[in-house]
Amino acid sequence: MTGVRALQKEKTRRQLIDAALGQLSAERSFSSLSLREVAKEAGLAPTSFYRHFSDMDELGLTLVDEAGLTLRQLMRQARQRIEKGGSVIQISVVTFMEFIESNGNIFRLLLRERSGTSAEFRAAVSREIRYFTLELCDYLQHANKLTAEVACLQANAAVTIVFNAGAEALDIEKKEREQLAQATIQQLRFIARGASELSARVKG
Repeated sequence: MTGVRALQKEKTRRQLIDAALGQLSAERSFSSLSLREVAKEAGLAPTSFYRHFSDMDELGLTLVDEAGLTLRQLMRQARQRIEKGGSVIQISVVTFMEFIESNGNIFRLLLRERSGTSAEFRAAVSREIRYFTLELCDYLQHANKLTAEVACLQANAAVTIVFNAGAEALDIEKKEREQLAQATIQQLRFIARGASELSARVKG
């Protein structure tokens, strides 16, 4: 019975997370959601909420953690695609734009809370972006044979460009998103070329 109860508890917790994500939009931020709204959307009584989260802040921090994990998993998928052949930059950007198209609310949460009023939320988002950047830095260093310093400079620049493009991609039509993706690919190629030349100079 304990295993069944644990599964049910996890299922209910998942319902609350999905309910909160489902209510986020271009017009609604997490801070505007109420506990009652989230519980109602999940088909639960408000008292059930407290069996899973102490308050809305804890739910919000869980959403930020999940958003960061989703992003890292996404780029791991991109690297698996790359192993089958193709342009590293092109595949990465296309994969990211696919993520924006199907997980817009998750990305909106990261963007908003990155500069939100809660210091705890800002720190959590910064931590997730740092994890994402460090993983990319490690990949670039080994895949492109860059020095650690240059790889991290390239990773930081790439994440800034891609996140800015993602913010723009949220509310534009598919054709415009495709044009934005191509412009982003060109920008990242410029940075990659510069990183390669700088690394060669440092090693030389």
